[in-house]
Amino acid sequence: MSETLIETPSEALDARATLDRLWKPGCDFLGSDVAILGGAMSWVSERHLVSAISNAGGFGVIACGAMSPERLEEEIVATQAMTKRPFGVNLITMHPELDRLVDVCLAHSVSHIVLAGGVPNSATIRKVRDGGARAIGFAPALALGKRLVRMGIEALVIEGSEAGGHVGPVSLTVLAQEILPYIHDVPVFVAGGLGRGDAILSYLEQGAAGAQLGTLFAASEESIAHENFKKAFLRANARDAVTTVQLDELFPVIPVRGLSNEGGRSFARLQGEALRKFQSGELTKEEAQLSIEHYWAGALRRAVIDGDVETGSVMAGQSVGMVKEVRPVAEIIATLVEQAVNAIRQRETRIHAPS
Repeated sequence: MSETLIETPSEALDARATLDRLWKPGCDFLGSDVAILGGAMSWVSERHLVSAISNAGGFGVIACGAMSPERLEEEIVATQAMTKRPFGVNLITMHPELDRLVDVCLAHSVSHIVLAGGVPNSATIRKVRDGGARAIGFAPALALGKRLVRMGIEALVIEGSEAGGHVGPVSLTVLAQEILPYIHDVPVFVAGGLGRGDAILSYLEQGAAGAQLGTLFAASEESIAHENFKKAFLRANARDAVTTVQLDELFPVIPVRGLSNEGGRSFARLQGEALRKFQSGELTKEEAQLSIEHYWAGALRRAVIDGDVETGSVMAGQSVGMVKEVRPVAEIIATLVEQAVNAIRQRETRIHAPS
């Protein structure tokens, strides 16, 4: 729903000019009208959602995930048929065919490649840049951010633990304080738990170049996610988006944030059973670890595509509590911009109000 707090057209223009100045480095880097990236969500961030975000002035990003090079090529071509605006591709650095995936992106003139899911090596970064694309990386700590910049990464995303999917242990509030004051050579985009434009504005004023959002877009009209998946978002509160637990350090589990459901509870029980069988000698350590790792195989697809929100993996960030209705992407972006502009106007009104 639109928030109308602006008093005059001239004041609105001044406030929008301030916002445009704050995220100009991000817009210039992305080639977009607004410095809002779509988070790369497997099964969700495909041609329809990506093109909708770019067509609305933001910057869509295809989630390659486990796609083969042939499948990624198909998705890139289909997306380019739906938008003439810039968009990116998110590649997992641990993918066994990473080099071929980069080749596919470069062959189809993808403007930006996001290297995620691990620390990219210098050769991959160089290949991306030599091929004419911009290289973006993730920095969960200041030291790694500085290292990536030295390696040639041209922009960073700092993602807090509030985000959906695979997450680190540190909140965006803390990451922003640790990183934004000290990295100025490249644009830094913030991510994790963002659901309002005034919150984005606060990070822009701290030095961020823009923001990445996923959860709001996953529940948009253009998202191909199943109706059950979107309804689960509408019902959820922030506290419902929880991370998977690790019962024993002997069997490490990468934390994933999603909506609490029977699937998550069963996963906890499975870990306990695997640990018991290992301790009793029924399973080797490797067999027990594999049983844990294989549990979620296909679970995200079951939730997103098939609508199984009980046993599937309903990945969502804590901003899910701010998803109140299924809306078009363009409306979501317009509301974020309006909220940021109104926040600037309210601040200016307070500053200049008579004492």
